[in-house]
Amino acid sequence: MTAEELLKLPRGKFRYELIKGELKQMSPAGHDHGRIGMELAIPLGHHVKSLKLGKVYLAETGFKLQSNPDTVRAPDIAFIRQERVEQTGSTTGYWVGAPDLAVEVVSPGDTVNEVDTKVTEWLEAGARLVWVVNPKPKTVTVYRSLTDIDVLTEKDTLDGGEVVPGFQIAVAEIFTI
Repeated sequence: MTAEELLKLPRGKFRYELIKGELKQMSPAGHDHGRIGMELAIPLGHHVKSLKLGKVYLAETGFKLQSNPDTVRAPDIAFIRQERVEQTGSTTGYWVGAPDLAVEVVSPGDTVNEVDTKVTEWLEAGARLVWVVNPKPKTVTVYRSLTDIDVLTEKDTLDGGEVVPGFQIAVAEIFTI
């Protein structure tokens, strides 16, 4: 299957991602997953909008990371810098390439291998920062590359660094349910 064929699929109760040409059905997120995602997306969105840094996107947004065979992923939250948004303009299709920041909230059914694969794909496609938010141990793993990794706990502060300048949030706030 191609990214163009994926885009034409009827919308139903499931989301889909395309992994090297193979369709993968994604179950709807559970309550905690959705709530945790919003606890991060709302302050991130306010910060980005107030400083006109770019655009924040939610889980329905697909990013075409690879062609022939096509891979289209949809992170739980994504951020794209304003200059990239202006260069590309509006599109009805998938964004070609990775966002500057991809955020994955770990679901109960996710395996370590699946999460690691997503992180690798985001970084290899050009993401400058990946945050993996894990509800069970209440941690955020920050990937600047596959070798520059920090694990933050509830006592730490998550920082957008050079990718999202000035953005900070206490990790504990993300897990307030």
